[in-house]
Amino acid sequence: MPKGYIIAHITVKEPEAYKEYVVKDTPILESFGANFVVRGGQSQTVEGDAPATQRHVVIEFESYAKALEAYNDPDYQQVADIRRRTADSLIYVVEGA
Repeated sequence: MPKGYIIAHITVKEPEAYKEYVVKDTPILESFGANFVVRGGQSQTVEGDAPATQRHVVIEFESYAKALEAYNDPDYQQVADIRRRTADSLIYVVEGA
């Protein structure tokens, strides 16, 4: 069965306030079986035009349905409001191998 992924490209505008999001989102997403494959770290655009993004995040789930369930969870959405206030984000839910 294909895995599900939440892929995020995030530019943090308020670093101190954004930390609250990271602390609060982790246990919620982990309760859905999240495996954080990539969370921040160095990156470099080596081909193509991409917006200047500070953080890239890849979270793996057992299935596409589970990734969507985690993203749409009301508790997660409440915490996601912190991210929306403190960062610019581009979020995908993707099915993959």
